[in-house]
Amino acid sequence: MTDRYMQTVLTPSVLEAEREYYGKSYPTFDAQEPDSLREQEIEMIQSRDSFYMATITEEGWPYLQHRGGPKGFLRVINQHQIGFADYRGNRQLISVGSLSKSDRVSLFLIDYPTRTRLKMLGHARVHNASKNPKLTEQLAPPEGHGSKPERLIVIEGLTYDWNCPKFITPRYTKSEIDEVTNPLNEEIAELKLKLASYESAN
Repeated sequence: MTDRYMQTVLTPSVLEAEREYYGKSYPTFDAQEPDSLREQEIEMIQSRDSFYMATITEEGWPYLQHRGGPKGFLRVINQHQIGFADYRGNRQLISVGSLSKSDRVSLFLIDYPTRTRLKMLGHARVHNASKNPKLTEQLAPPEGHGSKPERLIVIEGLTYDWNCPKFITPRYTKSEIDEVTNPLNEEIAELKLKLASYESAN
């Protein structure tokens, strides 16, 4: 956990809870600068096909939403900014509306096969895609999405934290499973043909 992340989330009430349950609390930090993304964070971000984003409604309620797309749809703009293209969905626009009142977001990225998770805190801004063609070109998924993005969400990263793999159950996508099983299925099919040829010859 970075010093900036500790400073951000370990509020006085959190430290008080730590002292109540454990008799002591984490030390306080004075980290003023946002954390820069390193190679390992960039690799994690760019390889995701989904993540979770939490916003805060104007009534103060947290709202958690799943975002998904082809690998690489969450783009790294620079060492302090990431972003993604937003498409028409159920037209509720809860996250978009909430961001107009409070720009704070929390992201949760998880890689199930490697049991790795990355948490990020930042400030998000929503842009109209029709008015920002250059940014749209930069944030649209490389493989396309089948429709035009309506909005672009750019997140100014504040800090991040890598969590331990405890209690993460490894899970695999169909494409990840196919990558391993397809060669085996091809070999089985080839052996079946050889067996059928042998049986017919005898």
